[in-house]
Amino acid sequence: MSTCKKFFELESWTVGALPIVNHFLDKLNIPALLGNHLEPSDPRSVLPAQVTLMVLVRNLIMQRHPLYGLGAWARSILPSAIGLKEDQVPALNDDRVGRALDRLFDADRLSLLTNLIVHMIKTFDIDTRELHNDSTTITLHGNYQDADGRLMRGKPTPAAARGHSKDYRPDLKQLLWILTVTSDGGIPVHFRVCSGNTEDSTTHIDTWNSLRDLVGSADFLYVADSKLCAEANLRHIDDHGGMFITIMPRSRKEDGKFRQWLTRNTPQWEMIAEIPLPNSRQGPPDTIMAIESPIPDAHGFRILWIFSSHKMQRDADWREHQLSKAIRGLEELQTKLAGPKCRFRTKKSVAEAVEQIRNETQTTEFIKYEIKCSIDIQYRQRMHKGVLRRYQIGTRPRYALHWETDPIAIRSTSKSDGVYPLITNALQLPALEVFNAYRLKQPVIEKRHDLFKNVLDAAPAYLKNIGRIEALLFLEFIALIVHSLIERQLRQTMHEERIKSLPLYPEGRACKAPTTERLIMLFGTLQHHRLRKKGKMVQEFVPELDGVQTKLLELLELEPSIYQIL
Repeated sequence: MSTCKKFFELESWTVGALPIVNHFLDKLNIPALLGNHLEPSDPRSVLPAQVTLMVLVRNLIMQRHPLYGLGAWARSILPSAIGLKEDQVPALNDDRVGRALDRLFDADRLSLLTNLIVHMIKTFDIDTRELHNDSTTITLHGNYQDADGRLMRGKPTPAAARGHSKDYRPDLKQLLWILTVTSDGGIPVHFRVCSGNTEDSTTHIDTWNSLRDLVGSADFLYVADSKLCAEANLRHIDDHGGMFITIMPRSRKEDGKFRQWLTRNTPQWEMIAEIPLPNSRQGPPDTIMAIESPIPDAHGFRILWIFSSHKMQRDADWREHQLSKAIRGLEELQTKLAGPKCRFRTKKSVAEAVEQIRNETQTTEFIKYEIKCSIDIQYRQRMHKGVLRRYQIGTRPRYALHWETDPIAIRSTSKSDGVYPLITNALQLPALEVFNAYRLKQPVIEKRHDLFKNVLDAAPAYLKNIGRIEALLFLEFIALIVHSLIERQLRQTMHEERIKSLPLYPEGRACKAPTTERLIMLFGTLQHHRLRKKGKMVQEFVPELDGVQTKLLELLELEPSIYQIL
């Protein structure tokens, strides 16, 4: 607020993209759903819990702040844009937000989630025939001694524990975040939070059962990574009428048998696609070929082997790099063995050093070696009471390392470069659709994890109460949905209107795939002003939209008037 000669006062508030966000929140019916599932607030409460949570959701979508900074953020925003009255803004503080999160934790969140997703699928006409699942870890800073999986107010909670950290922080405790999205726009439809030491392969049955209840039938394609490829998981989905696609890990015997079969046979590959490189790169397209496995799965599922010309080159380059790394390691070891102060006293210790190099570089089958032993005679002159005595003769073993690469093994392995197996029970699905489902559409969930962790800044979480962390992650899931829906709407409309790009980057550079994050940045400077004289409002200044902002609203099927009725 600024004052001119003590007569005029100018009040300025940020509006940004909040009218757009509010439109999608209202269309998702979030305020009503929270109001229906939370216990009624005390009528004397200045700020009901559901109103507080809605402010927090908007903050998570727009620009996440720590809970203690939420009040300061709200004071810079036009109150009506975040669903508040002016006299409610001072009541927003971290204690009130914490208590609202407690209320959300105590609510029936499973029912709330189901009602939200069912309403979203119907309202936005989302195709749920293909669902993609993956997990990531949420790193926590602190001991979280009470987050040990105990019941909290009668509800189970996940345990903050150390496990396989996908953030490469094994020193910190974590939670496992499991997300499922649609192939239609990558819209999140389900999430779970599990204990940090949970094995991924044990989560798929419960996740698939929940998705079946959510969709209303088992008539959808479930796509996940190799952790799905466990007998119990695949049999459960197949026995209950579902379909799955996953990649078969190298540890499966069918993988080894087919790669051995390739060394003796010439398969009749069928070309199914050619994928061009992005515009920024030059080179031939990626040739994709497929063949039904001549070696059946032990349980009768379909194995489809895929060949990629680009992967073939990557495999060859990787093997060459690993061999070079192994040879450098062996040369350094050989230098140590020939040195005057060699510390390798036994043949076993030398062999262990060689095996460590071969195992770390994964070149065990490509390098053969031999360790030869010779005896060095050493003459040592002893000193006794200051007087030199005659020389003593001693011996010590000296080891020499000889190695060579195995060209036959390398040539044999190279015949399976570029190939990988997909396993499915969708017997009638064309090979191209199986490939597209896993290799082209599955990566969309990685983008959602990136959005969740890096844009929404969902991790690390600093709340010390595991119940509040669970409630906050529920709101983060809603924020993820809103980001995904706005992005989907933009791209769908661009496709329908045959718009290839929009000038959304600095200096008007073209953007072919706009994101919600970019949209929020473009609307971020919009403000609402009120000019007052001696406390009375003289004039109100609504945000003025430029051409790009107006075009984005048009693509979202929104009227510019949403910025005039705040």
